[in-house]
Amino acid sequence: MPVSLTEFTKDIDNLVSLPSVGVRVNEMVNDPACSAADIGRVLSQDPSLTARLLRIANSAAYGLSNKVDTVSRAVAVIGIKRIRDLALATSTINAFEGIPNELVTMENFWRHSLYCGLAAHLLAERRNMKNAETLFIAGLLHDIGQLVLFKKAPHESKQALMMSIEGPDELAMHKAEQQILGFDHAQVGAALLRHWNFPELLVECVEFHHVPEQAKKHPLETALVHIANSIATLAEINSVSEGDAERIDSAAWTVAGLGKEVIEPVVRATQEQFASEQNLFT
Repeated sequence: MPVSLTEFTKDIDNLVSLPSVGVRVNEMVNDPACSAADIGRVLSQDPSLTARLLRIANSAAYGLSNKVDTVSRAVAVIGIKRIRDLALATSTINAFEGIPNELVTMENFWRHSLYCGLAAHLLAERRNMKNAETLFIAGLLHDIGQLVLFKKAPHESKQALMMSIEGPDELAMHKAEQQILGFDHAQVGAALLRHWNFPELLVECVEFHHVPEQAKKHPLETALVHIANSIATLAEINSVSEGDAERIDSAAWTVAGLGKEVIEPVVRATQEQFASEQNLFT
């Protein structure tokens, strides 16, 4: 499939499109005439999105002291821009429901995604970052480009998967994709989110989560998602040995201002949170 990334993603709306509620909320956030109540009313028009949004808003990633049971309350407590990020992530999850593929189950895909989101949030909390919840969203969506590749290029995706699993050099999945396609799932995911007008922080974290040194505007957040991706893998297989997951870039530790001693406690905390939050996608 000798096509460019631009050619590959130009007709992305024919494969999957962001639900209209997500599009509208994204527009409303940038409209000073729109109030929190206005946004709450629009979100409430989609019951499925609303139910999932409230589950995530009440998850460990947001750490709210009181249960949030209405969208208007969620907007008031979390804030307009953060509810926008949450609504966009929830809309994205909903957009890919029902899109079958033979390479990975949606359960396994979102399992790793949730592990990564929780790990990214925990790492951000260790840095006392004010936008820790946004890091949860970035981790949650980091591999979204894989779903596009699995659906649009199943043969090439399978080749890359087999090359990664069976190859003699333990080639990382994204590098196998680059060899076969000329681009990888991180670039496809970023193109998708950029097409849907997602905040640049989320786009950059997705685009560079395998190569954090290339992040220009949000290097710290991207470094944390990069580290979280490997920690998520360790949490899934119940290991705290760095060698059991994709190698973490040494520069990412420096940018993140963290050391490898955080791996074990964050793996354990991620596992603990996952046990109580794994119903977020049901």
